Amino acid sequence: MWHDALSPLRWLFRGSLFLLHATLGLLPTLLAQSTAGRAIRCGRRTLDVVLLTWWSRWMCRIFGLEPIVRGAPLDGPVLIVANHLSWADIQAFHSVAEMGFVAKAEIAGWPVLGHLASAGGTIFHQRGSRDSAHGVMAQVLDRLSSRGRVAVFPEGGVFPGVHVKRFHARMFKAAQEAGCPVQPAMIRYVRDGRIDPEVTFLAGENFLQNLVRFMGRPTSRAEVVFLEPFDVGDQPRKVLAQRAETAVRAAYEAPVGVAAGTA
Repeated sequence: MWHDALSPLRWLFRGSLFLLHATLGLLPTLLAQSTAGRAIRCGRRTLDVVLLTWWSRWMCRIFGLEPIVRGAPLDGPVLIVANHLSWADIQAFHSVAEMGFVAKAEIAGWPVLGHLASAGGTIFHQRGSRDSAHGVMAQVLDRLSSRGRVAVFPEGGVFPGVHVKRFHARMFKAAQEAGCPVQPAMIRYVRDGRIDPEVTFLAGENFLQNLVRFMGRPTSRAEVVFLEPFDVGDQPRKVLAQRAETAVRAAYEAPVGVAAGTA
């Protein structure tokens, strides 16, 4: 958990900011996710989106992440498919734009973040449950049909290693049935000019341990790249998954600071 001599100062400073952010910012952000919040316009965006984006940007700052964004997500309906390295991925993406995520059911029980994810419309999936999978697909289709933007992690979870893993084809069915495009997106964490290997969960580490360790680490850049979208047509799902995976891997393996194939 210890990182360097400055970790205690980071824990003190960032921990204080986190408590302040949660105390003052959580309730209004949660309330804004209501029907009333979605009806209030703040310029081109609604109040729920404004506060969710504000919350996520501050979460990134508190945990020592500096989002660097290239490209932009399409306006819905679109299925965004991204690689998955950390719980912080969702915060980094939400700091850019509103999108409904499909996430593992365990997140609903996480302190603070679980409440916000639930209020923000995250679709929770119970791994290994066929009934849950059917319910998730129905909710994703409903959101896409209402011109919503949905983001999924086709790798199926956070796994050891900070490379891009195989994209599973199952969730691409939603784009086919909704007749919407797929937009690959890449995220990677960079420190000292190279990929940061410490952003993911370490062996035996639970969420709270990871949260505390994250708070004591030096600042990293969270590079988010929205890549060229493509239509699904009548292509097999495995072909769609491979195409998206190839695009994400190419962007991930590009030299640090280089945006490859942005939209």
